[in-house]
Amino acid sequence: MTQDKARPRGRKRAMRRFAAFASDRSGAVTVDWVVLTAALVGACIAMVSSIQSGLVSLGGDVGGALTSANVQTLDTLGGTE
Repeated sequence: MTQDKARPRGRKRAMRRFAAFASDRSGAVTVDWVVLTAALVGACIAMVSSIQSGLVSLGGDVGGALTSANVQTLDTLGGTE
């Protein structure tokens, strides 16, 4: 007889604890920060991948220009030779 009376009280306590757990919002901020950080990382990856080909092309152009450049020595600048 005492076991039958104890069961409903235990169920009520379990339901109250579950309701308190379900209404707790303390982890929501953590989830928001994780989502915002993932979005920021994704945006950075997209930005780097979109400008990567342009940077490689620019580097090739600069390298070609430096290879074909004529360099004058300092002693011939303005000299009589």
